[in-house]
Amino acid sequence: MTKQTILGRVTQLAKANINALLDQAEDPQKMIDQLIRDYSDNIREAEEAVATTIGNLRMLEQDHRADQDAAVEWGGKALAASRKADELRAAGNAAEADTFDRLAKVALGRQLRSEREAKDAEPTIASQTEVVEKLKSGLDRMKTKLSELESRRDQLVARAKTAQAQNRMLDAARNIDVLDPTSELSRFEDKVRREEARALGKQELAASSLDAQFEELDSLGDEAEVTARLAALKATT
Repeated sequence: MTKQTILGRVTQLAKANINALLDQAEDPQKMIDQLIRDYSDNIREAEEAVATTIGNLRMLEQDHRADQDAAVEWGGKALAASRKADELRAAGNAAEADTFDRLAKVALGRQLRSEREAKDAEPTIASQTEVVEKLKSGLDRMKTKLSELESRRDQLVARAKTAQAQNRMLDAARNIDVLDPTSELSRFEDKVRREEARALGKQELAASSLDAQFEELDSLGDEAEVTARLAALKATT
């Protein structure tokens, strides 16, 4: 995996529009759980890639420091050889002095090569350092998004539990209304009232019958009186 691919993947994941995904989800809680799993896997993958990139950068930095140290060391050797050559030449030993001068030139060549290698590595190190910083920043954004996902998931779960509790309460209240025992009492009361009404009706009927009987007795009494008076009239004539 190239560094540009790693950086592009981290940037893309960090900019994911989580809210839009949640709005489209049929089951937001399940989708958040899946997002958390996927995001965690992506973070682990990115961390491994970033760690490899950082490791490569540290190796470049070590090589750069080694080249710098080597340049200093070869410079010291060249100086020592040159001074030795000067001492030998001053002492009249020109041949041996030339040998040390050649050693000084070899050391200077090694110094020059080490300095060049160190200088050539500097742009790569600078570029790699910039990439590493961007990768670290991308990872931080990913971890922030993961925290947001986990927080959103916890809020959603709490809301779901609250809604379920409310629905259970409303269902229970509705069942109580449907099976309200007072409604049974009302029906029993209506039955009692009907029975009372029937009793009142029977009482009225009974009273009417009794009045008719008294009226009949009164009528019979009048006839008897009339008959008795007629008999008295006849007796006087």
